[in-house]
Amino acid sequence: MLPPAQGRLAVGQRGEVERNGVSRALSSASRVTLKENARLPQSPHVISSHGCAILHKKPLVQDRNPGAAMDLNRMSDAVSSLTLRKSDSKKKGTFRLHMVTWNVGTAPPPDDVSSLLLLDSEGPALDVYVIGLQEVNSKVLNFISDMTFDDPWSSFFMDTLAPLGYIKGNKGGVSVRMSFFGHLICFLNCHLAAHMEYASQRLDDFEHILETQEFETETAPRILDHKVLFWFGDLNFRIADHGMHFLREAINNKRFHLLWEKDQLNMAKKKEAFLKDFQEGPLRFKPTYKYDLHSDNYDSREQRTWLSFHGKKRKPAWTDRILWRVKGDAPDAPEQEAEPEEELAEPKEQEPSVRVTLESYASHMSYGISDHKPVTGTFSLELKKLHTTPLVIIHAEGEWSADWDALVTYSTQEPFPSSTWDWIGLYKVGFRSHMDYVSYMWVKDDEVSCTDEVVQVYVSREEIPVLGGEFLLCYFSSNLQSIVGMSPPFQITRSKSAPPEGVTPESLNGMDRPDEF
Repeated sequence: MLPPAQGRLAVGQRGEVERNGVSRALSSASRVTLKENARLPQSPHVISSHGCAILHKKPLVQDRNPGAAMDLNRMSDAVSSLTLRKSDSKKKGTFRLHMVTWNVGTAPPPDDVSSLLLLDSEGPALDVYVIGLQEVNSKVLNFISDMTFDDPWSSFFMDTLAPLGYIKGNKGGVSVRMSFFGHLICFLNCHLAAHMEYASQRLDDFEHILETQEFETETAPRILDHKVLFWFGDLNFRIADHGMHFLREAINNKRFHLLWEKDQLNMAKKKEAFLKDFQEGPLRFKPTYKYDLHSDNYDSREQRTWLSFHGKKRKPAWTDRILWRVKGDAPDAPEQEAEPEEELAEPKEQEPSVRVTLESYASHMSYGISDHKPVTGTFSLELKKLHTTPLVIIHAEGEWSADWDALVTYSTQEPFPSSTWDWIGLYKVGFRSHMDYVSYMWVKDDEVSCTDEVVQVYVSREEIPVLGGEFLLCYFSSNLQSIVGMSPPFQITRSKSAPPEGVTPESLNGMDRPDEF
């Protein structure tokens, strides 16, 4: 078997990117170069980095298209059905979402982000992390390294949250979407124009993103078509009219409510129709911009002439925000029309199919690497299940060991767009990416029996790790470019041919790497 490194996918993009940094909808074209025409599982490879990252607390497929809009709808609801916590109701699913927005000002990652990610929290477990960064260092050297490896920030969060899977996009107006139980949820990370006087441009840019950025799909192609939209980032809205003295007095006395009415975004929400459905938690934390580095003090630069490169002091502002919008449900059609003489019953209030609850909205003052403080929002989402079963149900048959061949059994739900390029991967429990398979088998080439209900796939003993351990199986759909089925974890018995415990062999069957001893 050839290792994945011998098959590299280079993803290019075509389309327009405007000078103001607002990304138009981009489509992607891909090119695959394989060593010696080797047939390998087809899936995306890392090309570029920062913008938006989604990290799931269970293995998730990665979509690494660097275009403005990334569609995780291809990831079937099988994964969300398998990974989300069980709800008290069979008809509903719930999960907790933690979002981060941070303008890092080209700085390298800090030493620790445990408090930012609530890793030490004793509260209920978090299911999904969504991290949006702005002003990640994009010098030429960094860009080239990002094309080859993960950028330092992505690597940092990956290491911190390991072994989580992730999806990430490039800067600009970056949107990523996924499907949970049949509901499309979109995350839009923006970095809008700076300075007090450009409030109108910020609104124009955001409206332009909403109108022009599209996903290449017939289902909810535009951002506002999604059931839930999270809009976050360095939106750069300022506090108008008030002078510096009033601002600082209100902030120092924690009378933040005195500033809300003059916040440019709050004012715009009252006037602009396209903003009316967006919600935000109360701004009960200090404005997150502009701070002296490594300090809780607002901009203390001395005012100098333009020849000294120091401009006027920046007024504090809530530039870093997290908002959300829930699209209303279509009313249920009546089962039949009532007879004219019948007294019409009082219509029942329709229970919403999606409920978003903000649990916390806060800034984090302990982080001082840039002139912005990071902002987090923790949400609970309750969704009426539109899909409750995975597209593929997969199991390991019997006891597994490298001492004998094995079988995989799977069944599919109709309609399922299967392909001769579909494959089943064997993974260690806790894998980070769908490309982290230990071995794989082609569902069509290695098929040994097939009925209307069940398909069996042959697994050679040479594809099974000699040292054994806890593993699981995942079905990867080539058409959907996604994991669409996942087996329960199972134990592979240590082979009789395995070396004694504590002895590192010079070579095994290729399934056991030296760093795993």
